[in-house]
Amino acid sequence: MKKRLDTTWGYWRGRLRLAAARAVLAALGWLPLPAAQRLGTWLGRLAWVMRGSTRRTIEANLAQCLPELDDGQRKTLARETLIETGKGVVETASAWHWDQSDVGAVVRTMDGFEPIEQAIETGRGAILLAPHIGNWELGGLATGARVPTTVMYRPPREPAMEQLLVEFRARFGAAMAPANLGGVRKALRALKRGELVAILPDQAPRHGEGVMAPFFGQPALTMTLIRTLTRRTGVPVFTGWAERLPDARGFRIHYAPVTEPIDHDDPVEAAAALNRVVERVVRENPSQYQWTYRRFRRQASGRARGGQRRED
Repeated sequence: MKKRLDTTWGYWRGRLRLAAARAVLAALGWLPLPAAQRLGTWLGRLAWVMRGSTRRTIEANLAQCLPELDDGQRKTLARETLIETGKGVVETASAWHWDQSDVGAVVRTMDGFEPIEQAIETGRGAILLAPHIGNWELGGLATGARVPTTVMYRPPREPAMEQLLVEFRARFGAAMAPANLGGVRKALRALKRGELVAILPDQAPRHGEGVMAPFFGQPALTMTLIRTLTRRTGVPVFTGWAERLPDARGFRIHYAPVTEPIDHDDPVEAAAALNRVVERVVRENPSQYQWTYRRFRRQASGRARGGQRRED
């Protein structure tokens, strides 16, 4: 009886969270970009003053990854990162409700996209690595509106929230593939059809799906999925990220070919090469990177440092 009640409560709790998330996103979705970014700036400044766990995570990551900065520089960068994070949260809610013309209006340029279009037009296919920098949600919407795209994603812990994530990311026609065996097969089929597969390459993978490799000089659990896909298909690989321009002027999406050996015979060398690719993108605009992510907390065993097992 207790188990049944727990299951029922878990179901309704998920539905309530989904309804609440929809309501908040719908309210924020009315905001034009300037208003969304002003609200996000306010939230970021508030988080800075409150000195909560998010700020501490950013400061710890910057101390580990950018030791060449002095204390004052890291403090400034941490504060800027919180503000950019706040902007990203609010403007993403807006972008998820904008129609395709609205998204197109705020994307000023898509620099370097032509080689990707050529790969798709010739039936070769391509992989797009989209690190957590700038507004990756808006970048995904803009890219998926241009070429047939399959987006690989990690299902949230809350099943009801997965429904929301898939619904918004697929609005302009992109297919969604969870990062599991079925999703990998779906991605391979898309590549064989000559389509684009987009992946967030800087998430820590689950147990058994990654290796330890340096990221900004620190050992980090790094996915091997991208190596698998490139070795199986031989398609070209690109990076892409949506830079947030100052004063709510919109976004500039940058695409570039990957030249690092991310398909190396040695999985660790391939993972290190993948991390170098991400590092290079991050250094283009460090304040817009997701330094809020606890990338270094997990070991190759899948356990968090200190012995406590954690799931992302």
